[in-house]
Amino acid sequence: MGPAQAKGEARTGLLNGIAAYGMWGLVPLFWPLLKPAGAGEILAHRMAWSLVVVAIALLFVRRWAWAGELLRQPRKLGLVTIAAAVITLNWGIYIWAVNSGHVVEASLGYFINPLVTIAIGVLLLGERLRPVQWTAVGVGLAAVLVLAIGYGRPPWISLILAFTFATYGLVKKKVNLGGLESLAAETAVQFLPAVAYLVWLGTQGDLVFGTEGTGHAALLAATGVVTAAPLVCFGAAAIRVPLSTLGLLQYLAPMFQFLLGILYFHEEMPPERWAGFALVWLALALLTFDAFRFARRNAARLAAARVTAPRPPAPQQPSRTP
Repeated sequence: MGPAQAKGEARTGLLNGIAAYGMWGLVPLFWPLLKPAGAGEILAHRMAWSLVVVAIALLFVRRWAWAGELLRQPRKLGLVTIAAAVITLNWGIYIWAVNSGHVVEASLGYFINPLVTIAIGVLLLGERLRPVQWTAVGVGLAAVLVLAIGYGRPPWISLILAFTFATYGLVKKKVNLGGLESLAAETAVQFLPAVAYLVWLGTQGDLVFGTEGTGHAALLAATGVVTAAPLVCFGAAAIRVPLSTLGLLQYLAPMFQFLLGILYFHEEMPPERWAGFALVWLALALLTFDAFRFARRNAARLAAARVTAPRPPAPQQPSRTP
């Protein structure tokens, strides 16, 4: 790949990353359009229609071999089921939070997610933290305490979203499937319970789908596209840009959500909440600084190792026989 082509690939990856996190950041504008459907019905439609959209995408790219391999691995199938259960809780809480006027608190969950991921790494995987990472975790805990005082309760929505998404990420790492394949497997697990719930709502006379006109029904069906589209863009970005760049881009989504909560939904932000968010941003700045410093140090070590590594002996010329 030439320099010009590599530069073009990097630009494409960056644009896809911005598109992915931008869509995730702007999705709070979409969920209120689905009212008067409740959070449970919206969640069920999201699970069911996501499988339809992803199945069509897989038919288009003709990638099905992974499904047979997955079915022959009970342990991995069990992990997929756990991932599906955890992300179902995450999606449900998030939809309810947005449609109940808690967009800012929901955004906080994705701001503190990196801190929770680090905590899980220490507690469950025995990972060791560098001093700056410990400082960031301490600042993050202080932020949660300040926010608990500001809200008059612990920020449960934020904590549940952060812990479920961090757990989801940990399980997905163990499963090791591609983005589309992983979503297809998870929504396949979710599909029957989702359809059963929608049928039950229909028998109770509480199903909104089809009662608010064709446009509203189309919006409920579009939850599948809303779920799959950013994931496709994220997959395109992940193979083209460095992880450090993706690590910075991930803050776009909660920042957009935070700004929407204040500027569009007009949620209250008293001084103590600003103080809590400021501490969270400080913790994230420390993590980002430490990650770049660590990456630069590793790059320098690798470069030094290449310089000092002994060169392999030159191949001997075969002797010529007279």
